[in-house]
Amino acid sequence: MEQRAYQKWTRGLLLGLVLVLTACAAIVYRVDPCFYYRMPTDREPVFFSERYQTAGIVRNNPADVVLLGSSMTANCYGSQLETVFGGTGLRLTIPDGYFSEFDQVMGLLMRTHPPKRVLFAMDTNIFTRSPDGVTGAMPDYLYDASTINDVKYLLNKDVLYYSLYALMAQRWDEGETLDKGFSWMDTVWWNHMTALEEYTRPDIAPEPMPRDGLLADAAKNLAVAASWAERYPEVEFDFYFSPYSILYWDKIGRMGETDAVFAALELACETLLPYENVTLHGLLFDRDIIEHLDYYCDYVHHSDEAGALALEKIHSGTDRLTEKNYRETLANWHDFVVNYDYDKFWDDYYWYQFHTPAGAKT
Repeated sequence: MEQRAYQKWTRGLLLGLVLVLTACAAIVYRVDPCFYYRMPTDREPVFFSERYQTAGIVRNNPADVVLLGSSMTANCYGSQLETVFGGTGLRLTIPDGYFSEFDQVMGLLMRTHPPKRVLFAMDTNIFTRSPDGVTGAMPDYLYDASTINDVKYLLNKDVLYYSLYALMAQRWDEGETLDKGFSWMDTVWWNHMTALEEYTRPDIAPEPMPRDGLLADAAKNLAVAASWAERYPEVEFDFYFSPYSILYWDKIGRMGETDAVFAALELACETLLPYENVTLHGLLFDRDIIEHLDYYCDYVHHSDEAGALALEKIHSGTDRLTEKNYRETLANWHDFVVNYDYDKFWDDYYWYQFHTPAGAKT
């Protein structure tokens, strides 16, 4: 009798567990918070995690022109890509992304909806750092080619939480368009004062970094970028050095990293320029953008206005680097940043320009 009661209790427990898991999977499938199966058509999507949702965005939004990058691309829009390059545009953002993470996105993109053109933001801070620091935050099962491991999506406590969050956010009318998803334009004040206030000026380093100090890590990251050009010869790639503000050059100068950064930039040119389907752009050297601190909210992140200007410059080839001009361009820019008057940003006259009626020194 006791054995039968135990068996009945066990069967009931298992049945209950199966029903609970089925209900969880059904909720996740119906809400599909990461757009793994579909983009919502009856409501605006809710955006909450670039690493979880980018896979679904890639799967369900074919585009002619794709912009891929870190948070430096967050305030560029697919509609801007369409205006500048024509066709359909899509922006994909992995904040503080590692090249191995970008590679996962690129692999999925090329398996599902290969675009005609890919723009990739080559953040200097990212392509010169060690790839060993990757956090493992990317949900690999969303980006691989297997459908067997969909169970990791359907029966996932985090995704279930995201489902409930998405339902509540939609109820609160907090959805956004795909074009503006993950943008944070409206959350900060884009102004020279904000850029300077958010910039912590480092002390001057007692010794400079060796010129080859960044080359080993940069070479590993650049090998990933080069592999895209090799694996996808039918795709046009526009790589560009992200337009950090002039304050970036002050920072690396005071940290003694100027020569090391320029060595890494030179390596990037040497690595990528030989590919026929690669165009490289030096937006990091564009004074129209980087000296205009009203485009920035800190020493690197720029506004959507600057993003639109950057896209136009890529399209026109204004800052294009070639095998004939990159050495001279880097040499000239090295002289420029080494001799730049950074102290003016902390001089009274700089503030008088913005805070007196005549904009003149008094």
